[in-house]
Amino acid sequence: MEHKVNEIQISYREKLSTLQSLSITNSKEVGALLFKNWDADTIGLHETFKVLLLNRSNKVKGIYPLSHGGITGTLVDLRILFAIVLKTLSVGIILAHNHPSGQLKASYQDKQLTQKIQKAAQLFDVKVLDHIILAPDGRYYSFADNGIL
Repeated sequence: MEHKVNEIQISYREKLSTLQSLSITNSKEVGALLFKNWDADTIGLHETFKVLLLNRSNKVKGIYPLSHGGITGTLVDLRILFAIVLKTLSVGIILAHNHPSGQLKASYQDKQLTQKIQKAAQLFDVKVLDHIILAPDGRYYSFADNGIL
């Protein structure tokens, strides 16, 4: 009996050159970039979790929408998150999710998830630079600015 297996192919294509992209230097820039790239029709409706992918110079490679949830939460699968991070050869990430209620306080679950992701990221030498919570009106909360990260 012959054993057959699937062939695995991994690819990553840039539509825009990362070398010409924006270099992130502070949470204000990140908050504005994320808000500009969030769906204005759903930011006040349900939670979405995204990851901003960065190269070694903190230049933005892209933003990946990882999960869409309900009114009060969304699930994050670490395996999918790190499959995206590794596939894009990113060395830095910024986590982001929205609070449809406009409440800019990090919940216990938000803090626990961030710590779990940080711990996993260390195994791959990936830096978690921040976790941003966005409100529907454009305000944001930065874990790094508030000493949580």
